[in-house]
Amino acid sequence: MGAQQRVYKQRIRSAQGMKKIFKAQEMIAAARISKAHARVRATTPYAEAITAAIGSVATHSDEIDHPFLQSERDVNGRVGILLITSDRGMAGAYSPNAIRGAEQLANLLRDQGKTPVMYVVGRKGDSYYRFRNREPHRSWTPYKESELPELGREIAKVVTEDLLSEDLEQHIDELYVVGTQFESRFQQRTKSVRLVPMGVVDADPGQARPSYPLYAFTPDPDTVMEQLIPRYVESRIINILLQSMASEHASRQRAMKTATDNAETQINKFTRLANSARQAEITQEITEIVGGADALSGSGRSER
Repeated sequence: MGAQQRVYKQRIRSAQGMKKIFKAQEMIAAARISKAHARVRATTPYAEAITAAIGSVATHSDEIDHPFLQSERDVNGRVGILLITSDRGMAGAYSPNAIRGAEQLANLLRDQGKTPVMYVVGRKGDSYYRFRNREPHRSWTPYKESELPELGREIAKVVTEDLLSEDLEQHIDELYVVGTQFESRFQQRTKSVRLVPMGVVDADPGQARPSYPLYAFTPDPDTVMEQLIPRYVESRIINILLQSMASEHASRQRAMKTATDNAETQINKFTRLANSARQAEITQEITEIVGGADALSGSGRSER
C-alpha cells in the first residue's frame, strides 16, 4: 500500500507543477490579448483606406495597366500562398487550423492546374512542410511579436519581387494569404484572402459600396499607383500578421484554461485515490492488530 501511495503523491506533485505552468501561460496570454487587439484596431483603418484609394484610382482612370490590377494573370501557373502560423506551441488548434486551410487552398489550386508556392511564417508551419519533405519556398522563423511590422515589410518586399519577376522559376501569378481573423476573445476564424490580383480582394459585405469622388491625379495615375500598390501589399500583410497574433493569444488563453482545469481534475482524482489507498492501509493495519490480539487472547485461554 505504501508504494501505491507514493505513486499517487508523485502524480499529484507532477499535476500541480503542470497546473502552475498552464496557469502562468493563461495569464500571460490574457494580458497580451488587449495590446494585440489594440494594434489590430490601429492598423485596420489604414489597410482599408489604402485599398479604397487604389479602388478610386483604378475606377476613375482608364489608362492604368498595372499587373496587380489584371483580373487574371497566367504566366507560369505558379500561385503563392503565405501561411501564418505560431512560432510556439500551447496554442490549441490555432496553427493546425491555419495549416488545414492552406492545404485545402493548395489542393483547390492543384485541381485548377496551378502550382502552389508556399511562403510560411512561424515554426509550426515550417516544421509541418519540412517533416513531409515539402520545403517552403521561403520561411520566416523565429519571429518576435514586437517586430511584426518589420517582418510584414520584409515579407511584402519578397512577395512583390516574386510577383513582378520576369524569371519564370521565381515568378508567381497570384498571392493568397492564409491567416486567422480576430473577431473577439472567444471567436477567431481561419481566413484565406487573395491579395493579387486586386480585383477580388475581400470586402466587408456589411459595408455599402463607397461613392468615389472625381480625382485629379498629380503627376499621373500610373505614378500614383506605383506608390500605392507596394503600400497596399505591405499594409494588408502587416494587418493580417497582427490579427493572427491576437488570435494566437486568444487561442492560447483558452487552451491553457482547459489544460489548467484538466490538471485540477487530475489532482482531485489522484488525491481521492491516495486517500482511498491510505484508508485501505489503515483498515488493513487495524485488521492485523485485532487479529493479532485475538490470537494472543486465544492462546492465553488455551494455556489455562
